[in-house]
Order: sequence, then structure tokens, then C-alpha cells
Amino acid sequence: MNGTMKTAVMTDLRKVEIQERPIPTPEENEVLVKVEYVGICGSDLHYFEAGKIGDFVVEPPFVLGHEAGGTVVEVGANVKNLQAGDRVALEPGKTCGHCEFCKSGKYNLCKDVVFFATPPVDGVFQEYVAHEAGLCFKLPENVSTLEGALIEPLAVGMHAASQGNAHLGQTAVVTGAGCIGLVTLLSLKARGVSKVIVVDVMEKRLQKALELGADEVINGKKVDTVEKIMEITGGRGFDLGIETAGSQITASQLIKGANKGATIVFVGYSPSGEMTLPMGAALDKELNFKTVFRYRNIYPMAIDAVASGKIHIKDIVTDYFELDDIQHALDACVENKADIVKGVIKIGS
Repeated sequence: MNGTMKTAVMTDLRKVEIQERPIPTPEENEVLVKVEYVGICGSDLHYFEAGKIGDFVVEPPFVLGHEAGGTVVEVGANVKNLQAGDRVALEPGKTCGHCEFCKSGKYNLCKDVVFFATPPVDGVFQEYVAHEAGLCFKLPENVSTLEGALIEPLAVGMHAASQGNAHLGQTAVVTGAGCIGLVTLLSLKARGVSKVIVVDVMEKRLQKALELGADEVINGKKVDTVEKIMEITGGRGFDLGIETAGSQITASQLIKGANKGATIVFVGYSPSGEMTLPMGAALDKELNFKTVFRYRNIYPMAIDAVASGKIHIKDIVTDYFELDDIQHALDACVENKADIVKGVIKIGS
């Protein structure tokens, strides 16, 4: 396809503008996708506001966005699994396929991954993208491209639940009620966890958690979180904790509020990348620590969970924005975290 497309380009810290760029041409194993929705992720906001996450540093011009759903408009010569008109969810990370991690199925640990909107790789706040056909998952008729864009964060939550071996009969605590905390809540409930408690300090996020099925919520600004966990669990503590806030405070609260032998899954990144935790308590309780880096082999399962009605993923969205209004959208998400729980950019239809 010839022509140009609108692309939202980050030109400096807190600065983004719409530019015209050539529409990409798909290679033989790629498809060209007309992007319709892209979720605004916390990592996008970190890059937009601070210009880096850990060792990943933005060097403008740079394109943000990695949670995409859209429609195939052109296919490469070797593509057999997709055709023009198919609606797809895009898994944003292309791995080498040859290393020990790729060969063992843990491809999310591949050292040579090329991931949308992870410097220096541009993201997908743009009208079209060429992407590996094997990473474009066809959506059933009853799953929209909006829901397709939300499969990416849902995959993180489902991977976190899987890492924690979430199951019926457990009481779980999720710290952080942002997007990842909420998709983790949905994933835990879909796996049959009996009681899910969500902790945050922003009331609107806690109300959204209740709407999505949380059994209890705790506002850490108003009450002692550990005392409240013990009160809710009858002094026993929880079986499974999932830390999505990236906070030393909430991570410590999970250790203190855990039952002996419990599992804690760490998902959120702290700003510094380091935490000081009460390891004596963890040792005394013989806690199990697990960690999450993105996800692996989750997209088909996540799409099925949405298609079957087990997970109502679009209910996490609180705000919609147009691509032309992306400067305002990103500013609003940075400055109004208490009210904007999950923002989505609508690019086309």
C-alpha cells in the first residue's frame, strides 16, 4: 500500500506531535495492519514523562504504544494463516526463536527480543504497522478490535495468575488497582480464586475493582493495610499475593499479611529497580517468591477467555481519546492518575 500515515512522534520529554510517515510495506512473513485501538500503558507514560525505564532510554524521535488491535489490509508473500479483512490482536514482541529460552518455550526471556515501544524500537501510535504474521492473532467474530488491543495487558495479568498457581479455595491480595492490577483481578476470578482483595490509595480505582468483581477493597491511605488483611482473613493471612504497584511499601505489606507458605508474585517495577524488604518475616513464613516479565504463550488463552465471556476486558477502560488529541491524552493520563484508570487511543475503525 502506497501513501503516508499519521504517526504520533515523541519529540522530547512530555512532547508529542502528529507527523506524516510512509505506510510500511510488509515483508514476506508479515502482514500490514490498519491499527484501530492502542491502549495507553504505564510504560508509555514513564517514557513520556521521564524518558527512560531502567536501562531503556528514549532518544527522540520515538513512537510510543504497544497494546494494539486492528484489521489486516495486506499480507506478505509467505503468509498463509491470515488474509485481508481479518481482525487481529498484535503480540508486540518478536523473539529470535533460536536461543535456549525460545526453544524451551520461555520466549519472553529471549535476550534479543524486539518489542514495540521499547527503545530503540518504535511503537504503534500510528495508523498502520507491519508485523510478524505469527504474532497477529485472529479475533473471533464476537471480540472487537478494542478488546484485541486489551489482550496485551490481560496477558500480563493471566501470566501473573499462572505464575502464582491461582486456583479455587484461595484468598488472594492484589496490591495496585491500575490496569495491570485490574487485569490480574479478572484473571484470578476467571481461574476460580475464592476471594480477591484489592489494595490501592485511589478511591476511583478501588471502585473500579469492585465493579470488576473484587470481593473486598482496602484503601491504604485510610486504614492499616496489614491489619485489614488480617481482619478480612480472620487472622490467617492470604494464600496468594500479587504485587503490581511496584512499591516497596506494598511489597512489604504483602510479606507481613501473608499466611505461612503463601506465594507472592512480583509484577510491578519500582522506580529505582530496587527494594528493601522484611526478609526475616519471609523466611519465618517460608514464603514462595515468583516474578513476572511480560508473558508467554498466553494470547490464544486470553482471547478465548474474552470470547467465552469469562473475562469482560473492555470494562477496565475509563477514558477514550483520538490519535489527533494524543498530546492531551498523555498529559491527562500523567496528571490525573486518580481518575483515569485505563486510557485507550482510538486510531481508526
